[in-house]
Amino acid sequence: MAGMNRLYRCFPLALGASLLLGAAEPKPLAFAPWINGTAANEPETQVQAIDADTFVIRQSVKTNFEAPFLYLLFGRDRALLLDTGAGGLKIRPTVDRLVADWRARHGGRAIRLVVAHSHGHGDHHAGDDEFRDRPDTDVVGLTPSEVAAFFRFADWPQGVARFDLGGRVLDLLATPGHQPAHIMVYDGRTRLLFSGDMLYPGRLYVPLNHFDDFRSSAERLAAFAGTHPIRALLGAHIEMTTAPGKDYPMEAPVHADEHGLALAPSAIEELRAAVVKAGPVPAIDRHADFIVYPVPARPND
Repeated sequence: MAGMNRLYRCFPLALGASLLLGAAEPKPLAFAPWINGTAANEPETQVQAIDADTFVIRQSVKTNFEAPFLYLLFGRDRALLLDTGAGGLKIRPTVDRLVADWRARHGGRAIRLVVAHSHGHGDHHAGDDEFRDRPDTDVVGLTPSEVAAFFRFADWPQGVARFDLGGRVLDLLATPGHQPAHIMVYDGRTRLLFSGDMLYPGRLYVPLNHFDDFRSSAERLAAFAGTHPIRALLGAHIEMTTAPGKDYPMEAPVHADEHGLALAPSAIEELRAAVVKAGPVPAIDRHADFIVYPVPARPND
């Protein structure tokens, strides 16, 4: 927790209040260097704040090679935690600390926590059990039907579901392909798209038996981006280096010279064009900031 305290940027109550009213213009997106396995004593988690109500949690590669990113978004009434990590640590203390600090800056305001997932792979829900007995908390299921029911998708995977945190309405897109229950979350207030494992600086794994689903999701994503201003995409991992097109070895224990977390909105059209071009027999397709990476069929996933 000491490491988290050193890396957690605090914001005054006045800023948080103005953001909750939707009055503040998003600032340019910039992060300090992320923990990357190069320091012998790096903390298990690192927290950086995008604004007073939007937090990024990075899990140390020393606890799990996946080193995922989690996101915590606050509204007036609810907070959304997107993913619970890959295991190898206790994630709830970091989340509880952020919630407690937020509440303290808002006069002890009660807030319900919704624990959801970018998708159903184990490196994104390993910490779920830590939250099942937490008061004032909902843990969303992992199947497409459970996700669709909780967020009230009218026609999964078509359409867009809206989820109100209280003065902060999120748009949820169903984007199966990488995994059947995959979603993306768009926050119109910050103009950020939380893109999970479908689009991030790394290997975009797509089972061959789900490549058509992935292609359709890329088309829907591009259509959504055409009608919504997007400042940046924030995914769930970093697997690329600063050298264009160069990724780390699989399960790399250190991420020196790591690519930035954020991807430019132009990556959406680049991905759409790539999966269309892939045709009926997709092959590994390397780009500067990501790699379309077909993998053998996964009948049950």
